[in-house]
Amino acid sequence: QVQLVESGGRLVQAGGSLRLSCVASGRTFSSYAVGWFRQAPGKEREFVAGISWSAIYYADSVKGRFTISRDNAKNTVYLQMNSLKPADTAFYYCATGPRVVRTNVREYAYWGKGTQVSVSS
Repeated sequence: QVQLVESGGRLVQAGGSLRLSCVASGRTFSSYAVGWFRQAPGKEREFVAGISWSAIYYADSVKGRFTISRDNAKNTVYLQMNSLKPADTAFYYCATGPRVVRTNVREYAYWGKGTQVSVSS
């Protein structure tokens, strides 16, 4: 059984930085794509960033501010978030499933429970 656990979310001021972590068990991350998604109250869950063995993708809204990376030895994927804005406030989830990065939530079979990121103005 694949389990994903996110951590690192908290309240931060606009312009600040956070690093989210996603630790997996039951599956070797290196063979599969991992995506970060977020969901704000009243909005649909949206793709933020994804990483596979060969490619990295970002949503336009976070390009240049967020960086996704992975440590295969630790079976962990990170999301470094800089220059945070109030619009980044959301629950952040990591997910895995496909071999390549997909932006559609339906493509991912396994999800963590998420971590809250709140950005104050």
